[in-house]
Amino acid sequence: MRIDIPYAAELLKTHDRIEILCHKGPDGDTLGCGYALCRVLQNMGKQAKITVDDVIPASFDYMNDNIEAQDFETAYVVAVDIASFDLIGSPAHREKYRDRVDLCIDHHASNTDYAKYTLLESDHDAAAAAETLLLVFYEMGVEIDSSVAECIYTALSTDTGCFRYSNTTSRTLRMAADMVDKDIPFELINKRMFETRTKTYNTLETLVLSTLSTHFDGLCAVITITQDMYKQSGSDESESHPLKGIPRQVEGVLVGVTLKEDADGTYRASVRTNSPVDACRICAHFGGGGHKRASGCNVPGGTMAEAKQNILDVIRTELEAL
Repeated sequence: MRIDIPYAAELLKTHDRIEILCHKGPDGDTLGCGYALCRVLQNMGKQAKITVDDVIPASFDYMNDNIEAQDFETAYVVAVDIASFDLIGSPAHREKYRDRVDLCIDHHASNTDYAKYTLLESDHDAAAAAETLLLVFYEMGVEIDSSVAECIYTALSTDTGCFRYSNTTSRTLRMAADMVDKDIPFELINKRMFETRTKTYNTLETLVLSTLSTHFDGLCAVITITQDMYKQSGSDESESHPLKGIPRQVEGVLVGVTLKEDADGTYRASVRTNSPVDACRICAHFGGGGHKRASGCNVPGGTMAEAKQNILDVIRTELEAL
């Protein structure tokens, strides 16, 4: 059931012992929302905790500072920035929370309404789930302290590429400015998110760039990431997020694909597009979704080559339809 901001605010004010779910392959938006909501709820005297069925990148550690680790039996489950139930985590993890998600706060038009209640702004294309969550906080009348503001700013900045992407709106910038007014170290956050890379990441990037291939007269570029690359570089999937934008940066490319091999041998694609190609349409062919310029999906295939060919077949159809 779709609900509005006042309804969502009332649900959060009414319930306690709240478990907050972030999506697998956690990024700044899902973690920023998760940590911000957890802080707000704990500041209200409620019991709250965050669950992520994946490795959390060390670069986000600062948002977890001073959050109390609470152990309780969950009474209410809230998902943040999770468009599809499949994104919650592994099959075992999904089974644990099947039919148990009470509230989803999201910004993806492709949201599958898997939660009992879904908050998705119908009159505004939010750049990040954090935009919608911040409006909920305002409706609740809670204090936005500097720690909460750091989380919201991180979410806004990472989902907009430091406010460079076309999803950035004047509201996004105003909200970010409001967070900066809370005396947060925004310059350090920007440096950490967009300028600092580990040595293991640099090695991983070198290996991944060697796989870059172009297709359809240069309109599509693909990079692949294997489990063996993580082993060779000493990195892990938590460091792969910055690689997703690389294929789209190639001159003339309309569709950029980052195809990753998961530990269980399945394949996942991150699709980034330039106008007029719709990334969400491409991923919808495989049951995925997201936004027009950035979407994701699982891609069938027994090998990386098969998975790559399967998504290229879909991309070819989309390009031919232009």
